[in-house]
Amino acid sequence: MATYILLTRLAPGAVAEPKFIEKLERKVADRIHKHCPEVKWVASYSVLGPYDYVDIFEAPDSEAATKVALLVRSFGHGTTETWIATPWDRFVEIAKKATA
Repeated sequence: MATYILLTRLAPGAVAEPKFIEKLERKVADRIHKHCPEVKWVASYSVLGPYDYVDIFEAPDSEAATKVALLVRSFGHGTTETWIATPWDRFVEIAKKATA
């Protein structure tokens, strides 16, 4: 399975009060578990900067990763950006083959 990083930025006014964040997170997680059972959630972080959240998950392919991002956006509370993350050792192997 490939590792993906999902960056999420909430829209201004997306949640009326901070206490609603947990309810929104639960709804999103339930929908992802229901529609993407093959996806394994690795970690979630709240971050300071241009994004509000960083989520790390594993998916069998880019189609499943795209589905996760679409499900998150389907709530209409924010925007997402998805990156594939290559483990460093694998990256070095690919780099060696590229220069051979």
